[in-house]
Amino acid sequence: MEQRSFDRLGRQVGIVGLGAWQLGADWGRVSDSAAMAVLTAAVDSGVTFIDTADVYGDGRSERLIGRFLRTRPDAGLTVATKMGRRVDQTPEAYTLENFRAWTDRSRANLWMDTLHLVQLHCPPTPVFDSDAVFDALDTLVAEERVAGYGVSVETCDQALAAIARPGVVSVQIILNAVRHKPLDRVLPAAAAAGVGIIARVPLGSGLLSGRYDEHTTFPADDHRAFNRHGESFDVGETFSGVDYDLGLAAVRRLAPLVGTDRTMAQFALRWILDQPGVTVVIPGARNADQARGNTAAAGLPPLSDAERAAVRDTYDELIRPRVHDRW
Repeated sequence: MEQRSFDRLGRQVGIVGLGAWQLGADWGRVSDSAAMAVLTAAVDSGVTFIDTADVYGDGRSERLIGRFLRTRPDAGLTVATKMGRRVDQTPEAYTLENFRAWTDRSRANLWMDTLHLVQLHCPPTPVFDSDAVFDALDTLVAEERVAGYGVSVETCDQALAAIARPGVVSVQIILNAVRHKPLDRVLPAAAAAGVGIIARVPLGSGLLSGRYDEHTTFPADDHRAFNRHGESFDVGETFSGVDYDLGLAAVRRLAPLVGTDRTMAQFALRWILDQPGVTVVIPGARNADQARGNTAAAGLPPLSDAERAAVRDTYDELIRPRVHDRW
């Protein structure tokens, strides 16, 4: 698999990673055995970057990954986790004392002395302006609790504020065929600063897999059922904030381009990988076949000029007026 670098971390990773939210909660039930099968299939297919968070299943995702790491100590994995969403979202909660407690919990869950990468998990906007917060993160590095730190963001303005911080290793942001705004300023700024870009929600919560239609239903414990309108967290995390029926229309417009030698999901992932400045894309998976299929996108050739233009035109005509200015 092609490797790309987190310059400020000094680590290289395969361009397709694994997002492990599904292994924790909020996507319907995934058994421990299914979760371990996902991890095994992903790593056996070339994945070297896994992204999780302390809040995914209240640590379940981290603990499963920790168990897997103990079975594959020589796999050369980079594991990123996140912190900050287990408390009320006030800037006052983002203290060195809490950071130490949160990272110590993640270190125990993951069985790691030093976390490879810890990210603030979509913090309140005032946090980005706080020198004390970033001084505290620098302290975590000095104490060798973490090797580096980044920020997961909701908006492009938050991403640009994070990129301006000299210690930030990476920015994690929603980027996919129905969320183009980061292409305008965020990716160029990150590339210029040597900050890695982790592209999350790459399949629009499965919308861009091409497997869903108007008759699809989701379990009550799946955020695609309970967060359609932002009832529990930012609506942009569910179907990228795109109206479900409108997203289906966009997918149907793009489907004829896919052909028979790739899937819609692989087409969508390849579009992200073709964007300059992307370090790694982190599709999730609920079973081993999905993990293998997603990883195969790394081996596909870049999209053609005509295919990229079709994605852009579909976005401009159907999606841009609804979401572009929101995040």
